[in-house]
Amino acid sequence: MNSDHFAYRHTGPRPEEIPAMLEKIGVKSLDELVDQAIPGSIRLKEDMKLKPGISEQEYFGRIREIGSRNKLFKTYIGMGYYNTVMPAVIQRNILENPGWYTSYTPYQAEISQGRLEALLNFQTVVLELTGMELANASLLDEGTAAAEAMIMLYNARPRETVARGSSAFFVDDNVFPQTLDIIKTRAGVLGISIITGDYSVLEPADTLFGALVQYPAGDGKVRDYSEFTARMRGAAIPVAVAADIMSLVLLTPPGKWGADVVLGSTQRFGVPMGYGGPHAAYFATREPYKRYMPGRIIGVTVDREGKPALRMALQTREQHIKRERATSNICTAQALLASMAGMYAVYHGPEGLKTIARRIHSKAGSLSVKLTEMGYWQDNLNFFDTLKIILPEPVKADEIRQNALDREINLRYYADGAVGISLDETTTEADVDRIIEVFALPMKHYPGKIVIDENLVHFDQKLARADNFMNLELFRRYRSETELMRYIHQLDRKDFSLTHGMIPLGSCTMKLNAAVEMLPLSWPEFGNMHPFVPLDQAEGYHQLFHELSVFLKAVTGLEEVSYQPNSGAAGEYAGLLVIRKYHESRNETFRDVVLIPASAHGTNPASAAMAGLKVVVVNCDDKGNIDMGDLVAKADQYGKTLAAFMVTYPSTHGVFETAIRDMTAIIHKNGGQVYMDGANMNAQVGLTNPAAIGADVCHINLHKTFAIPHGGGGPGMGPILVAGHLVKFLPTHTVVPSGGVEGVSALASAPWGSASILNISHAYCSLLGPEGMTYATKVAILNANYLAASLGEQFKVLYTGCNDLVGHEMILDCRGFKAGSDITETDIAKRLMDYGFHAPTLSFPVHGTLMVEPTESESLQELNRFIETMKTIAAEIKEIADGGNRTDNVLKNAPHTQRAIASDTWAHPYTRMQAAFPLPWSDRNKFWPTVSRVDDAFGDRNLVCSCAPIDAYR
Repeated sequence: MNSDHFAYRHTGPRPEEIPAMLEKIGVKSLDELVDQAIPGSIRLKEDMKLKPGISEQEYFGRIREIGSRNKLFKTYIGMGYYNTVMPAVIQRNILENPGWYTSYTPYQAEISQGRLEALLNFQTVVLELTGMELANASLLDEGTAAAEAMIMLYNARPRETVARGSSAFFVDDNVFPQTLDIIKTRAGVLGISIITGDYSVLEPADTLFGALVQYPAGDGKVRDYSEFTARMRGAAIPVAVAADIMSLVLLTPPGKWGADVVLGSTQRFGVPMGYGGPHAAYFATREPYKRYMPGRIIGVTVDREGKPALRMALQTREQHIKRERATSNICTAQALLASMAGMYAVYHGPEGLKTIARRIHSKAGSLSVKLTEMGYWQDNLNFFDTLKIILPEPVKADEIRQNALDREINLRYYADGAVGISLDETTTEADVDRIIEVFALPMKHYPGKIVIDENLVHFDQKLARADNFMNLELFRRYRSETELMRYIHQLDRKDFSLTHGMIPLGSCTMKLNAAVEMLPLSWPEFGNMHPFVPLDQAEGYHQLFHELSVFLKAVTGLEEVSYQPNSGAAGEYAGLLVIRKYHESRNETFRDVVLIPASAHGTNPASAAMAGLKVVVVNCDDKGNIDMGDLVAKADQYGKTLAAFMVTYPSTHGVFETAIRDMTAIIHKNGGQVYMDGANMNAQVGLTNPAAIGADVCHINLHKTFAIPHGGGGPGMGPILVAGHLVKFLPTHTVVPSGGVEGVSALASAPWGSASILNISHAYCSLLGPEGMTYATKVAILNANYLAASLGEQFKVLYTGCNDLVGHEMILDCRGFKAGSDITETDIAKRLMDYGFHAPTLSFPVHGTLMVEPTESESLQELNRFIETMKTIAAEIKEIADGGNRTDNVLKNAPHTQRAIASDTWAHPYTRMQAAFPLPWSDRNKFWPTVSRVDDAFGDRNLVCSCAPIDAYR
């Protein structure tokens, strides 16, 4: 590989090291390895027809040129998206810090205490501002959070409500249109009927199980919902509220007037609009709903020494365990963005947030006064930041629009001719004067410059917030940049990320997120764009979408792409809805069964259930392959109602199944569609593809194969690609025309999902080109098979494919250790932390195992370090089995904290050196877990999801 080619930097093993690795595996070349690992029947006959990769310097100039095509007008459209000021200390130390953006979902709590604390801070801010009792650690966006609220209330219906058949959900007319669209999408497949209307005249009915209102309303009115919620609660109908989090700084929180669920976006807490995302949605509710709550909850617990620790609570709801019975999909989170929004609140504190909110409100008020003086009618008597202007005769909306565009201003235009204006944190007095100019021209009257009076309140006093909030020391301590910088890095030091070492998680592809791929993420050309601006202002974005589409279509062999799904799980859901829509178009609505192999990715059954499909599991044989006999039998049994087959390829067992084309042919013969889960695409690119195996639709985890970093558990992107006959069913959007001509309705708040992070995958593809992407796939397969060959004596590789090779990952069987030593896969996972490694995927997809994926980015030195570690752990297990202490040993007590090692007392039968520095290189880059093994059961028995207890412990 040419050292000038980006692939030389992206892949870990040096070209001169590869022959020895191949020798260990027992093959002579990379091509021979690939030929033996991947069935010839699905190999691509020719290379991908794409332009060659370019240098980092060339790409930097190219993306600058693309970004320059985006026109950054001053935008006052609102509708859930607002300009904001990201504090530079947060931009530099979180968004641009690989210690934050390359960490994984905090399943291993002992080495995730930093981001767990940041997420707990986020939850605390949400609870303080909403007045609720329980908050989660983020969802994807406001629209999907509203849909999750509906589904939660539906699943939590009391028995008497279920018995009387209550299946209707009320949505007030004055919610954001994209939110209503998503709710309708999610409701339709679950048999929930949506009723819309005016909340003020809604009467309780036995058919209703819940209701949703917006606060402030979609057009900006601040309405008193207290009588409404009392009326609904009197009839046992819970009320959900979509609330602007910045407005809650000044307005009475919904928890005070009877809301049961409060949700919304935290985008305006210092997170750029990014043409739609990513942003962290928040979700808060009351204690009785804790077992039904979607997403992840960060909770307080203790470690084995009784010291306070944090963990992901209530994990038994997670889809890997409940599968098709999951109430939501835990993968739908935005951890990095939640950490940023939470830190924004920590930095400003309550006084700072009040100052920001008052400035926004006072400017909106001053603008309202001036427009009224000019003869316009301002329809919102009570408002926070949004005005609705009724135009007098003969002024027309088109005239206002043109005047605004001439001044590079975007406003919101209603179908009835009214004009909406939403101000934000970045709005200056000069900006307000420019808006006044737009409206003054038709009236031929300019009323003079505005006068801002921050003491004036433009909503009824009974709607004003009266309580103090965010009184914890946390919100007073970090007001200077020095202190916040230190706090951020204090948390950073508690977290294991790719900056410390390999994260060998199977199916999660923790590969290099190159710096050049990440740089444009901070540029205003991409960050400061509202998703609903006129398309001609976003030409750079649409060029980027098109170019990335060319790459993805070549990679998959499929016809068209939708970027709307903003997580892998959302991609699965989107793909299944497209399949449902296809069957509907053929008058085959009775097709509602989805066959899912036991080896499928863990999110599949949950997504299928959420799509209203009936899950039928297909068994696997003793070698981990899909049981063809069982597949044929079930395809025949359910042939008339078969909607789809969801297959992960290569399988989650880590192998390329040779009969895959026979499987897809069976499904097609029975009238079904094939959905390929793209979680393991890293083993396919350039060598085979979904079209080659017979798939009709797949999603691609851009946060895996295509280098978008995991960010501690989000963001992600899960675009779907479809064959030609499915193109017209791709997701649409109610605000911005997009998607297929007969497409399913919206799945995300923004038409192109989390658009701003598509820069990263665009860079990845442009830099590697077809040759580099194919080479990366070959090296991923090389690294995995090198590990498998090196660990085969100590750990049985549970499943292999043809020629006893694995794909890009493998499952190590740990079940045999328990009988002789009482050591479990969990003990091995915790012990790996002492050696400076994140654990592999634990007990999935097979209980009692570790699933390992090294990716192509890990060097031979790092692979050898992991091999030596695993062999040493195997020797430690043997020592216990040969008569060692089964309860007090290095594995049962792992991980060992610095405090434990430095303790004045040491009563263990092994030395401190064995515990903390078990191999000669252990001290070179020692990572110290800050807590010992956490007590999961204690945390679930004593659910606490705000940081007040932590402060109390301090």
